Amino acid sequence: MIAEHGGSSPVWIVALTAGLTVFGAAAVQGQPVPASGPQDTQVDSASPGHKALDNPLQIPDLSKVAPPASDRKGVVSTLQILVIMTVLSLAPSFLILTTCFTRIMVVLAMLRQAMGTQQLPPGQVITGLSLFLTFMVMAPTWQKIYESALVPYLDQELSQREAFDAALGPMRGFMIRQIETAQNEGGVFMLLEYRRSEPIPEDEVLEWDDVPTTVLVPAYVLSELKAAFTMGFCFYLPFLVIDMVIATILISMGMLMLPPILISLPFKVALFVLANGWQLVVGSLLMSFG
Repeated sequence: MIAEHGGSSPVWIVALTAGLTVFGAAAVQGQPVPASGPQDTQVDSASPGHKALDNPLQIPDLSKVAPPASDRKGVVSTLQILVIMTVLSLAPSFLILTTCFTRIMVVLAMLRQAMGTQQLPPGQVITGLSLFLTFMVMAPTWQKIYESALVPYLDQELSQREAFDAALGPMRGFMIRQIETAQNEGGVFMLLEYRRSEPIPEDEVLEWDDVPTTVLVPAYVLSELKAAFTMGFCFYLPFLVIDMVIATILISMGMLMLPPILISLPFKVALFVLANGWQLVVGSLLMSFG
């Protein structure tokens, strides 16, 4: 029965679909959409002689919310907001370049690469651990900035310029101590010579007060990178020895097609866990900052 009476059904379905399509297209093209509702009437009455704007997304007119500045005070306020937004967007860069975050992040990343665990621990975990360790190391410096710069400025005892200079002192002191500890003063001389566009005389005695902050910050970053790669190399050696031993054993057994990294990974993880490696690495990082 289904085979006999079902043959004409597709014809009726196609005819009905075509009729509805033609009727809908004719209705859309032939009849304009009537302007209904108080909102359209209000737009037409608000702007007589102008055609109503087709704005289905209801995009607001910001020129009425934020009119152009008409005096010097308005322009200054706008520029201040622009400067504040720019500083906030650059705040992560200041955090990375002027703190111990660079050294910690590079060392942990090299440790993960030496273990051969690819994406374990995840990058977010390493970044979060580096961030909290940075807070621990930088806490005394930030406490000095809070007491010597922020609190007097909020109490209106210091101007903005004086507060900035007071906050810059502890940060410069921290960066100078790390450069001296790592004995990386060569980067300071190199950058300072480039800024002066002339070599520094051998008999000239330089004081840290003579080094501007624009030279001190990149010199500090270079020093941190050197210290981080030195520590990473030391952490790399034990895992490199394990890889070499496993590769030698596999070659002596004639298993040339078996990847040595695949076999050495469990041994490296076991050695790292048994030696309490995470505490050793983090402890070494914290102790390196004094």
